[in-house]
Amino acid sequence: MTTIEKKPWLETPLIESASLSKTAGCRVFLKLDLLQPSGSFKSRGIGNLIRNALQNPANQGKELHFYSSSGGNAGLAAVIAARDLNCPCTVVVPHSTKPMMITKLRDVGAADVIQHGDSWFQADTYLRETFIDNQEGDSAARRNIYVAPFDHPEVWEGAGTMVDEIARQMPPRRGTAFPADAVVCSVGGGGLFNGVVQGLGRYTQSQEGKGNVRVLAVETKGADSLALSLREGSLQPLPAITSLATSLGALQVAPQALKNAQSPPPGVDVVSVVGSDAEAARGSIRLADEMRLQVELACGISVEVGASARLREYVPGLTPESRVVIVVCGGSNITAEMIAVYRKRLQEGWE
Repeated sequence: MTTIEKKPWLETPLIESASLSKTAGCRVFLKLDLLQPSGSFKSRGIGNLIRNALQNPANQGKELHFYSSSGGNAGLAAVIAARDLNCPCTVVVPHSTKPMMITKLRDVGAADVIQHGDSWFQADTYLRETFIDNQEGDSAARRNIYVAPFDHPEVWEGAGTMVDEIARQMPPRRGTAFPADAVVCSVGGGGLFNGVVQGLGRYTQSQEGKGNVRVLAVETKGADSLALSLREGSLQPLPAITSLATSLGALQVAPQALKNAQSPPPGVDVVSVVGSDAEAARGSIRLADEMRLQVELACGISVEVGASARLREYVPGLTPESRVVIVVCGGSNITAEMIAVYRKRLQEGWE
């Protein structure tokens, strides 16, 4: 088995924000995963999957080529992680993918960017049928590896590395296994959410009687597939994605995400939160104004929920000394011009 020392993700800073803490009425910390090499938390999970594939004894001596079916943050993370580990990565995107994202994928080193179909599902099906299924046997010198955007245990494991970092970076606190009261994270397909919940579970199982850590699983209306499944009590697909927060646009969450929301590990509570696109825009603007950081709507919604007076609805008993971590998951589908448009729409009454 080959040991690859290099990890294609970074340990990102955890900073306490005085301005956001004042608004929320507690101590608000920001886990700045927008500083990952790809611009989002996706570098962790997808980087872990690619790194593990390179270390897999079954792949030793083979030329590996990675394939991603995301034209957004997952695609960028796959290309950059593969590039940094000296492997090629091809991305298949639907025709709806913005030219800006296709240019980014090419600029960061994609071996190829192929456009196919009208949706991610069609692009993904084409990728699997063309490049992954029916490959030659184990003796082949080349192997194509499918890079799952969110529904894979190695993706969750990689995302969960941020929990260990938070535990080290947070000011120590006596009497609890994990030094925060709540973690706020956005949910699309569930890769980040699963990583956070399962990562916290490693700390909280020994915390009985010391207070649970609450995870706020945040979505926008129109991309709220986890909330829908929780209401129905079973895995359910959305009829369509109608939110502007397109990075949250999984029609159906990973089955494990529903399991983790319904039955989280001991010591972890999960609360489903759904906000509007306008609230997401307010979060993106809030972060830009107060921290000079730009994030897309899929991240802005967690900022708005975690750094506003609304937080008290979901974390009862908050005090000025309570600690809340917002995962600033990032995202590359944002520009200063887009933030200016959001600001103008809000000024015109966008709700």
